[in-house]
Amino acid sequence: MIKIICVGKLKEKYWQEACQEYQKRMQKYTKLEIIEVMDEKSDDKAVALVKERERIEKVLTPKDYLITLEIEAPQIDSITFSEKIDQLQGQNSNITFLIGGSHGIHDDLKKKAKEKLSFSKMTFPHQLFRIILLEQIYRSYKIMHHEKYHK
Repeated sequence: MIKIICVGKLKEKYWQEACQEYQKRMQKYTKLEIIEVMDEKSDDKAVALVKERERIEKVLTPKDYLITLEIEAPQIDSITFSEKIDQLQGQNSNITFLIGGSHGIHDDLKKKAKEKLSFSKMTFPHQLFRIILLEQIYRSYKIMHHEKYHK
């Protein structure tokens, strides 16, 4: 199973529809669960990170193979990402991706992560990044099954 833990909600209808489309497409490949935790509105970064960490820890389970998405982390290509998912799903109950909030991810969660991954050195809006992640997971399954999509 793939789990995506996200700080914040998809607000605009077009993001929600894109998310639903990828959820629908992936049904034939894997179970997908998206968990949204409330983002903290505090301007104090330390306070916000602690409160968001507490919310995230409530939804993590011992079965989660946690992968944090961090701008400073190593980058890989789509084929390597597909190979990674293929390898991990045979060894773990839940491949769990964590998308942090506007202040990032608390260091305690980064330490709990089994892996860290970056999609780019650029900063993306969190709502857009959720769709990018979903697309790359979908692409991974298409690659694994040797289906046309990836070029």
